[in-house]
Amino acid sequence: MLRSILMVACVLLCGNAHADHLTIVAANDTHSQIVPTSDGLGGMLRIRAVIDSVRAANPQNLLTLHAGDAFQGSVYFTLYRGAVESAMIDSVGFDAIIVGNHEFDNGIESLAKYYGSMKAEKIGTNYDFSDTKLNGMFKPYLIRNYGEKRVAVIGINIEPKGIVSENNVAGLRCLPAIEVADATAKYLKQVQKVDYVIMLSHIGYDANESGLPGDIEIVKASHYIDLVIGGHSHTVVKPGTPMSRVPNADGRMITIGQNGKAGKLLGLYDVDLETGDVRYKHISVDATWDNKASTYKGVEEWLAPYSKGVDSLMNNPVGESVRAMSNKSAGLQNWVSDVSLEIVRKVSGINDIQFAIMNSGGIRVNMPQGIVSEGVLASMLPFDNKYMVLEISGADLLDAFKVMASRGGDCVSREVRVEFDKDANIISAKLNGKQIKSDKKYKIVTIDYLANGGDYMIPLKNAKRLYVDDVKYECHILDYVKSLTLNGKKIDSTEERRMKLKK
Repeated sequence: MLRSILMVACVLLCGNAHADHLTIVAANDTHSQIVPTSDGLGGMLRIRAVIDSVRAANPQNLLTLHAGDAFQGSVYFTLYRGAVESAMIDSVGFDAIIVGNHEFDNGIESLAKYYGSMKAEKIGTNYDFSDTKLNGMFKPYLIRNYGEKRVAVIGINIEPKGIVSENNVAGLRCLPAIEVADATAKYLKQVQKVDYVIMLSHIGYDANESGLPGDIEIVKASHYIDLVIGGHSHTVVKPGTPMSRVPNADGRMITIGQNGKAGKLLGLYDVDLETGDVRYKHISVDATWDNKASTYKGVEEWLAPYSKGVDSLMNNPVGESVRAMSNKSAGLQNWVSDVSLEIVRKVSGINDIQFAIMNSGGIRVNMPQGIVSEGVLASMLPFDNKYMVLEISGADLLDAFKVMASRGGDCVSREVRVEFDKDANIISAKLNGKQIKSDKKYKIVTIDYLANGGDYMIPLKNAKRLYVDDVKYECHILDYVKSLTLNGKKIDSTEERRMKLKK
């Protein structure tokens, strides 16, 4: 514990004691990681221990921020739908939070249930919630006084179309990020007489595959934003690297920070409000914080019944894997695709389905080597998606492959091989060794999220729907793994990349 306190003391600069300095501690994309991850990092009680230690060293000029996606990513969310995460946000004592895209996974009404009682200030500058159940819960900006200086925080969020299911964000209006961000910052400085504007964002470090702007693009177009604290892309922006300093529209260098995912790192910023200079460091949320975290007995007692439910799944073995497979690996993507095709041919009765398209973004955690529990599968495939069978034209299929290529390829079953160039143009797309033809029809299995245009898969919306399942697809895969075990078989796959860049 002493080493942890000393570490924080070292990264806090002596100037922080003065009114013209502000200390910021920021998290992003904690993704329901209430307890440490399998590699021993993260955990919300440890995050509270870090922030409480910083708060004790600098009680006056401290601002604590969360850049969204506090929800989704562990069995805590699967079972309790946001109750645990929202309570832990308040336990940590974040001053302000913005909504991430995964906060909408259970819809706006569910989110309103938990956000309505949350103490943290909720900021949404480019989201208009007036026609939703979240109306009145969000502010367009937050202003705080630190000595004689006024500091504002704005919240910039991603366009939900193409990444969030339409039904889950019904009534929400998203305003253009670049225009709103700088215009609001200009208003704050010129009308509200704010000295410093922080953009808390959940749009990603740089532009995504659909061309939507990231933090870099907003900074380059901005005259008035002074600091960006971001999320969404899970980027670890290392302090002191060129990534962490980007010129704005006037050539002024602006600090951008982001801490990866799962709460393994926190960003610590020392802001000189007189000069605008920023010093930025990372704090590792590791076991050195456990002694401090163990003092939160009341929170542990409150959490215990929730943890009992999680443990019942995590400790229930259902299968065995021959090898460890990362959720970003071709092996696990291949396995999910192959298994999905096999399952849906059986449950739908449509035997001539030709292949499967799934999404790597739907696979949230790794497959371990050895024993696989029910909780691992629930964490791996946590979304409430259901299988669908589509009849799609070759032309739309090739367009869908181009979308998948724009993010480096995605999940397809063993029948398919796709090659693409650096601009995501499809060079070759083969089904069972034969080129896919634009004028032919194909039968594929996918999930409703993709079929409805999620992950920017708009071409799939043109397909004819032949079958819609009514069971969460993770439940089918759980039953599949159980059947493997009953037959003395294990989970296994190949690491061959089925969609790849042709060099």
